[in-house]
Amino acid sequence: MASLKALRTRIASVTATRKITKAMQMVAAAKLRRAQDAAEAARPYAERMERVIVNLARSLKDRPGAPHLLAGTGKDDVHLVIIATADRGLCGAFNSTIARFARSHIEGLLRQGKTVKILHIGRKGFDILKRLYRANVIDTLDMREVKQLRFEHAEAIGNRVLAMFNDGEFDVAWLFYSKFINVLTQRPQRQRLIPAEIPPETGEGEATNYDYEPDEEDILATILPRNVSVQIFRALLENAAGEQGAKMTAMDSATRNAGDMIERLTLQRNRTRQAQITKELIEIISGAEAL
Repeated sequence: MASLKALRTRIASVTATRKITKAMQMVAAAKLRRAQDAAEAARPYAERMERVIVNLARSLKDRPGAPHLLAGTGKDDVHLVIIATADRGLCGAFNSTIARFARSHIEGLLRQGKTVKILHIGRKGFDILKRLYRANVIDTLDMREVKQLRFEHAEAIGNRVLAMFNDGEFDVAWLFYSKFINVLTQRPQRQRLIPAEIPPETGEGEATNYDYEPDEEDILATILPRNVSVQIFRALLENAAGEQGAKMTAMDSATRNAGDMIERLTLQRNRTRQAQITKELIEIISGAEAL
């Protein structure tokens, strides 16, 4: 049985830990509101851009002069997998869920004999997957110094991806991130960035025809490269909100667990103290009777 001094030391240690987890929970709750507002504000723009590209692309995708960002290179040999995770931990299974989802896709590509290149956005994704795919990693982008996400941060990443594509370094690009649903739920997502993903026509509803000025090719030449950065920006914002939601939940759970542990340790301390007092009384009584 632990001594009273050891129990008091452990209670003090857990109490200090509970103060830290409670503070981290409050900080995450404060950051969550701003991150959630930013993620929700970015969704309509990104979704509308996707719809515009789909409307323009369905008539141009199979034409000989279709943009490479839409039609692809004609090959499917080299895949770039962009994995966006957080740079910090203490957010439950948030990072590992994204990494596990990306790992399943990577394993499928490798079984098909594809060449896989991995670009990590956020240090935690690399920390989780480096043991398996260190040779496939081309770079890890550390975002810890970024205090507030802006479009230029995503644009710098998007421009790098586009430069790699123009240099023929890959044929297909995939983006993995986590969509923020609510504080308790973050859902991993997979999106094909290059070539742009065009869903098949379902035939439902009435098709709408638009007249564009300038023509479709010129519009796509402008918005397809921008769409890469926009989708990366949306992924980063969704991740930021999801990270704070997961951290808030994890720290709340840790705070409650620390409280439960303090109660158990306090009960154990009281019982140990009671047993020690009883033992001392028995020794005093036994000594008195001996006299």
